[in-house]
Formats: sequence, C-alpha cells, structure tokens
Amino acid sequence: MLFFFRCSLLVVYAFLFSSCASLSVHIPSKVDIYDTKQVIVVVPAGHKPFTAVLTAWSVEDGKWMRKFGPWSAVIGRSGLAPAGEKREGDGRTPSGVYPAQTAFGNAPAIKTGLIYRQATAHDFWIDDIASVQYNQWVSGDVPGVSHEKMLRTDGLYNLGAVIEYNTAPIVTGNGSAIFLHIWRDHGTKPTSGCVALGERRLRKLLAWLDAQQKPLIILKK
Repeated sequence: MLFFFRCSLLVVYAFLFSSCASLSVHIPSKVDIYDTKQVIVVVPAGHKPFTAVLTAWSVEDGKWMRKFGPWSAVIGRSGLAPAGEKREGDGRTPSGVYPAQTAFGNAPAIKTGLIYRQATAHDFWIDDIASVQYNQWVSGDVPGVSHEKMLRTDGLYNLGAVIEYNTAPIVTGNGSAIFLHIWRDHGTKPTSGCVALGERRLRKLLAWLDAQQKPLIILKK
C-alpha cells in the first residue's frame, strides 16, 4: 500500500517515470510525501555530467501543475550519486527526495515563505568527518576543523536554500552542505555536490516556496 501511494504521488512526473517499476529515487523514512503541495524536480540533462534541468510543481484544485521551468541547472561535477552512494568529497549530488525548509543569504531578509537565516562572517558549515558537528551550520569563532564559510566572497551563497540531505540522522562521511544556490560563471561550471541556478530564477523560486506547503526536492538519476 505504501509503495502504491508513493507511485500515485510521483506519477504526475510522467516525463520522469514511465511506471512504478521504474521508480528509483530514494525516499527517506522521515519524508512525508503525501503532505507536500510543492515539489522541485532536478534531472540530469545534456552531454556533461553536471548539467541538469529543473522544474517546479504545485497542487492547484487537486491537480499537479507546473509553475516554473524547464530551467537549466547544474549539479555536482561527477553527476548524481545513486541512492545511498553519496560520500563526502566525491563531487556528486545525492539522488533522492528531500525536504527544503530553510533559505539563507547575505541580506537581512529576502522574499520567501521558507524559514530564513542570514549568513554572517561568523557562520560556517562543518564538513570535517572527524567533527561531532559534521554537516551542521555553526556560529561563532572560525572553527578549527574543515568547514565552508556561509558568507562567501564569490557570491554563490548570496542566496540559497538547504537541501535536507543527511541531516536527520546525520551519517558521518555520507556528504555535507548540500544546497540550492547561485551558479558559477553562468552555469558553465559544476558544483561540488549542490544544485545551482541563475540568481534571478533562484530568487523567483525562493519567493514561491512556502514552508507550510512542505516542499520537497526530487533529485532523479
């Protein structure tokens, strides 16, 4: 019965899934797919492993309707990792289905229905597999372990959202800091494992997303 309902929800993506038997995305047990009213779908496309296409969908009058896209996007330099195979530093974006509840950026506030957190020079994301704070956003002095600055000088994190991969529970070494953020060099460069869009489109997407609609991002290999 559970499998049937999962297939029923995702059948709206006929261009992705020809049948329930072909469904290969990983759905973590903590994700309630039946409650969502907003979905972002990212699928590899093109001749390079890091190029992708993003579409966004919402429920209107009981039907799934496409709101945005198809838009060009980029993913990790090594493409999408099969379910359960993402590892720290492998340059792959994890496939699967994950919540998106928190947005971030360098401005005091942005237009979004997600929970918003401003990044400052005292905010960091820990990617050291030996740290007890692995895959967590921390604030304070510069950590003495490997980390990412949330206030970057290259502008990639001026606007973004957290993809809740490997966050509940956190499994050491399975990958960290998976975000939706601004792309580099107009989409000609890959990410290290995140999903990236042009700033204008990303801003439009974040303005549409609403935490109360339980948005999900589907990364389909």
